[in-house]
Amino acid sequence: MEQDYRIERDTIGEMRVPRDALYGAQTARAVENFPISRMRFQRPFLRALGLIKAAAAQVNGRMGYLPQAKAAAIEAVANEVAEGRHDGSFVVDVFQTGSGTSTNMNANEVIGHLAGAHPNDEVNRGQSSNDVIPTALHMASVETVQCQLLPAMRNLHGALEAKGREFDDVIKIGRTHLQDAVPMRLGQEFSGYARQVEAARERVETALPAMCELALGGTAVGTGLNAPPGFAAAVIAELAVRTGLPLREASNHFEAQGARDAAAFLSAALRNYALSLVKIANDIRWLGSGPRCGIGELHLPATQPGSSIMPGKVNPVIAESLLMVCAQVIGHDSAIAWCAAAGNFELNVMMPLMAWDLLDSIELLAAGSRNFEARLVRGLEANRERAAAFVEQSLAMATALAPIIGYEQAAALAKEASASGRTIREVARERSGIQPAELERLLDLRSQT
Repeated sequence: MEQDYRIERDTIGEMRVPRDALYGAQTARAVENFPISRMRFQRPFLRALGLIKAAAAQVNGRMGYLPQAKAAAIEAVANEVAEGRHDGSFVVDVFQTGSGTSTNMNANEVIGHLAGAHPNDEVNRGQSSNDVIPTALHMASVETVQCQLLPAMRNLHGALEAKGREFDDVIKIGRTHLQDAVPMRLGQEFSGYARQVEAARERVETALPAMCELALGGTAVGTGLNAPPGFAAAVIAELAVRTGLPLREASNHFEAQGARDAAAFLSAALRNYALSLVKIANDIRWLGSGPRCGIGELHLPATQPGSSIMPGKVNPVIAESLLMVCAQVIGHDSAIAWCAAAGNFELNVMMPLMAWDLLDSIELLAAGSRNFEARLVRGLEANRERAAAFVEQSLAMATALAPIIGYEQAAALAKEASASGRTIREVARERSGIQPAELERLLDLRSQT
């Protein structure tokens, strides 16, 4: 029976490698060393890694540090990695060496195997895992934010803004401390949600320029040892062309490799967006609660049966789904903060987990925002009659009378209305002394909003 493995060697010694594997001994050793989870790097990270290797090969060939034919072969295979044609060969667990060396070597070995090149001397020429992995982290994060998250945020903002206009004539009761407050328009409430999303997008965009600063060129500790003069600048210029992003070389390579502050800042902006979404999703599901025995000021679209035992029950499942997305993102941010604090001397040694969590947060928020916008926000309808009934019953209507009759007399009217079960309007007609026309003007709901 033919052996299902081959023997390869690295600097530690011999290693069994699956016979048909594109990777080599160092990757196989990492697979053996880190049997931790089912988590593998996501497509955006592998795309970034492939682009880095392709651009480096092109520059090495152009500068004469690799033969043109060899550089072209490496670049061609690296482009295939960027396109996703070899994702199945990236087999190293996220919970690995904190520098991400195992994944960098996974890329070097796959590309080297297919291009007939040495993984260290040729594929990795002018590079170190210590500058490649943070560069891939930054590039992948910015591309995913630009291509997935920001469009989703813009669409959600637009949908909430549209509902604000649609609901502008719906008068409803405001609520503070979960208690009745003065009237407002449902459109005003939704304008607040829209602004939350818009402001969150602005904060995310503020974090991107620092993420466009790349560590490439620092090699092992930030000094740039073994990277030829001009190599990093040329590679980064090529990456900027290939991605369309305003990428630039780090102004200080020691900060760029010893710290991950820019990634932590982006994560915090993502967390803040998640916090905004929690408020919006919770408000909407509460406003839609009922439908008969809750607040019921909104009709939420029915997306699926809500109960296996209660016929006709429909639950706010899209909002609940988004709330779980937000919980995960907030948890990721805590992990990322811990990772960012793990910059020991010249290297942060938590980069693989930080990269995975950051990309997962971006992709989750993008998908959650798209789903929330399409399956819930766009289908919302106002229950105008119920909203109007709540306003008329509210004791906070007395607030509009306080400038005329004083706070204490207005409070007395509210107390009497509460005890008698009547409305402020009814009690005020009898007790306030305000002329009927003036009373109707003061209690005009639209004017109060």
